[in-house]
Amino acid sequence: MSYRLPPLPALRAFEAAARHLSFKKAAEELHVTPAAISQQIKLLESYLDLSLFRRLTRAIELTPQGMAMLPKIREGFDCLAAAIESSRQGDDGPLTVNAPPSFASRWLVPRLPRFAASHPGIALRLSSSADTVDRHGETMLFVERQTDPRTATSEVAIRYGTGNYPGLRVEKIFAPNCVPVCSPRLPTPDKPLDSPADLARHVLIHDETIGDEGRQPDWAQWLNTAGVPGVDARRGPRFSNAVLAVEAALDGQGVALALSPLVEAEVAAGRLLMPFALTIPSPYAYYLVMSEAMASRPSVAAFSDWLQAEGRQVNRPAARRPGNA
Repeated sequence: MSYRLPPLPALRAFEAAARHLSFKKAAEELHVTPAAISQQIKLLESYLDLSLFRRLTRAIELTPQGMAMLPKIREGFDCLAAAIESSRQGDDGPLTVNAPPSFASRWLVPRLPRFAASHPGIALRLSSSADTVDRHGETMLFVERQTDPRTATSEVAIRYGTGNYPGLRVEKIFAPNCVPVCSPRLPTPDKPLDSPADLARHVLIHDETIGDEGRQPDWAQWLNTAGVPGVDARRGPRFSNAVLAVEAALDGQGVALALSPLVEAEVAAGRLLMPFALTIPSPYAYYLVMSEAMASRPSVAAFSDWLQAEGRQVNRPAARRPGNA
């Protein structure tokens, strides 16, 4: 297939100028003069027969046509950079997967031996960081970092969020439900957990992984769904991530509202119990996110297929204490 494309230097000048919103900074990055950047932009605008920038007194801004074109131009440079890197290294380099700490430690790590057994030729490196969770403006920072053609690497991300990451390949793994869990030694004859109303006499543990009150699934929502009035849903300790909240529940410090896939192993082993079957959905889901260039790598495709298959097993009914609502 033949392509009729504008000159590559003009496209590079446009991408750099659009990213910086400055001809001067684009010139510094590409080691040319601002006049050369301006000339390349004019050449591109003439080729396309449309304006890409508005020239203001002391600044420039993208026109609607320029804003529409920028994501695909950046994606194209990302693909070129990844293709060149792949030709240098081949597909034998390690595949780095960056995931939320709670997802990595409680869901992904126990399953990795199955991936290694079925794909012995793929060297996988797992890292974790809290910035793989959508929080306010951090989402766009993540998108910009992943689509920057200068930072094309062998990394893919597992992200807990909305799934809205423009310019990236996004594959849903699963959407978790939230369920109450506690240590088996927590219910006592004096403080039973026979009905949701009994939670009034227990400590409520809060997981604030998302950190956005409007999106965070919480005890108030669960109690309202259960039809239980009169329980103060705000009391109890709060933890910044799910790992800490689950550890507190395992230690018998109270009842945690946890993402069910992250506690399924503890429930199955009897280290935690689900006193009530009622669940509420999380507004977020887990997604595998990568550049289009990375998606074409055989190791990434194999990991994606395996992850999708594992994700299809999620949210099946888990073991719980018989006889409870």
